[in-house]
Amino acid sequence: MKAIARALADAARQLSETSDTARLDAELLMAEALHIDRDKLILSPPDREIPKRFWSMVKRRTKGEPVAYITGRRAFWNIDLHVGPGVLVPRPDSEALIVSAIEHFDGADGPNRILDLGTGPGTLLLAALDIWPNSTGIGIDVARRALSYASANARRLGFEKRARLKIGDWAKELDETFDLILCNPPYVPQDAELGHGVREYEPDEALFAGETGLDAYRILAPQLPRLLGKGGLAAVEIGHDQADAVTALLARDGLKARVAKDLADRPRAVLLTWN
Repeated sequence: MKAIARALADAARQLSETSDTARLDAELLMAEALHIDRDKLILSPPDREIPKRFWSMVKRRTKGEPVAYITGRRAFWNIDLHVGPGVLVPRPDSEALIVSAIEHFDGADGPNRILDLGTGPGTLLLAALDIWPNSTGIGIDVARRALSYASANARRLGFEKRARLKIGDWAKELDETFDLILCNPPYVPQDAELGHGVREYEPDEALFAGETGLDAYRILAPQLPRLLGKGGLAAVEIGHDQADAVTALLARDGLKARVAKDLADRPRAVLLTWN
């Protein structure tokens, strides 16, 4: 067995006690340590010694630190985002919002104006701008650190001229309408049990929303009707057990709501359109 294969197996065993994706974590960390992508690691692994930094990264992961913080990046949809402490790690669950937007605008030119509320490192906004090259958009977040990552990601991806990023209290100061509104608000109940390392490392303001996890939706509910243009779509992420509660809050002032599911067939977004 080659050194890399042995090291991956050993790392996966170490990580299995604290991670549900131990083998994947080990592969991502090894690829980063070798400065290659994971596909190359799997299909054509180099025959070389294991970099010392690989084991230091594994040690950090055993303590619960997110892989994305250790490597400094996370893939989302068709883009790669730089991330770090102070920003919410993009998750595959959020891709349900992008899928829903693609389906909504299928056969049309796509959205002209896009709004991403709680943009974090630019996750949803930049993924949408990548899909629709003629679109422009605004990303809003309450955290300056998150916006610094979003700004750097926009520059690196070549979207700087199309993306306006600003600090704000949701959509409080906006006075225009948008064709596509994307939002991944905090929705975790304050006392919920989370995966190892999430509460310890990721920012509270991007995770928790009061006793029931619904505080952010109550703020968004009166704002969305004035922001969504005719023929547009608002896609708002939810916890898998919040569909009924969030639908009841957001389906108002003439907005019609339906629920979209993620790849695991769990409710993941409330989709709002005009009746």
